[in-house]
Amino acid sequence: MTFDHAPDRRNTHCVKWDSMETLYGVNPDEGISMWVADMEFAAAPCIQKSVQDMIDHGVYGYFGDDSKYKAAIGWWMQTRHNWAIDPSWIFTTHGLVNGTAMCVDAFTNPGDGVVLFTPVYHAFARVIDAADRQVVECELVNNNGRYEMDFTAYDAQMTGNERMVILCSPHNPGGRVWTKAELQAVAAFAKRHELILVSDEIHHDLTMPGQTHIPMAHIDGIIDRLVMMTATTKTFNIAGSHSGNVIVEDPDLRARFGKRMAALGLSANSFGLFMATAAYSPEGAAWVDDLRGYLNENRKIFDAGINAIPGLASMNLEATYLAWVDFAGTGMTRNEFTNRVQDKAKIAANHGPTFGKGGDSFLRFNLGAPKAQIEDAVARLQSAFGDLQ
Repeated sequence: MTFDHAPDRRNTHCVKWDSMETLYGVNPDEGISMWVADMEFAAAPCIQKSVQDMIDHGVYGYFGDDSKYKAAIGWWMQTRHNWAIDPSWIFTTHGLVNGTAMCVDAFTNPGDGVVLFTPVYHAFARVIDAADRQVVECELVNNNGRYEMDFTAYDAQMTGNERMVILCSPHNPGGRVWTKAELQAVAAFAKRHELILVSDEIHHDLTMPGQTHIPMAHIDGIIDRLVMMTATTKTFNIAGSHSGNVIVEDPDLRARFGKRMAALGLSANSFGLFMATAAYSPEGAAWVDDLRGYLNENRKIFDAGINAIPGLASMNLEATYLAWVDFAGTGMTRNEFTNRVQDKAKIAANHGPTFGKGGDSFLRFNLGAPKAQIEDAVARLQSAFGDLQ
């Protein structure tokens, strides 16, 4: 399979490999990079062709007439997620970190509280802090290796200063696919506290067998405060295209968001639009189906190897390609188990505390790589923690 082979990304201005030694002390010639959430695989052939067509044309001017691009988004959401959207609801941002920042900017003011269910994707807190808003951490409950929500506790935390809640669905780093009942509870929480609900669904295509992602837009009674965020970038491994979609059905919210986009002079780059249009196609869908099967096999290999090490527990992965491993059972301090991973196993993985409350005993490992690399990583970790066997 094509996923068994990956380009060498070292010395290509790749943050995942070329920054790992500076950040984690792991030499890229000896170690394995498993931190940044992009995959090692080359993009789908249909995407490669779209870029080659641009190169062959040779003129890289302003992009006009985005009707095919928006139609492709509509086709994908309808066929893959049973979600009908109108082209007028779609705003294109420079990725979804930018989309998150734009939501914070458009719908809150300095000093306002923004609620996160932590541990969660670290960029959320970063942009909230940078915008002089307050991060309000509602810690998820780790129920025997499965994250759940406790809205009785979250209700008690609210002060009335909160204006927005951001949901990561599916969840990063825990890999949860939230149930309809859980999504309904999130929607009810947002309504009780009069919060704008931003649902980041960037991993919605990358579910494991037997799991079905439910778009928050399918939950009744939330549209008047809902902002949806989706992208091709995680699904198709084209994060460098820096394109994402903020999809807003409610006309009042859409007007507010559109005004801030206009005020900041934001517009998409043509490379990202051509790549996304090509991705959201039958050819792209077939590639994603093959990818999901491959990632599931990687998950099985990684989890079997990690869970065989006494004291380590890899959280059951329902979606994404990001394994969330708990080292609490080792009895080691965070520095002790982190040093073993970096110095002995020579693996660069994300540090749990960067994801907020509840992450102290964890590391996040990226499984979006050839099977041989996953097997190598498992062998390295088993050796690094061999005295626990």
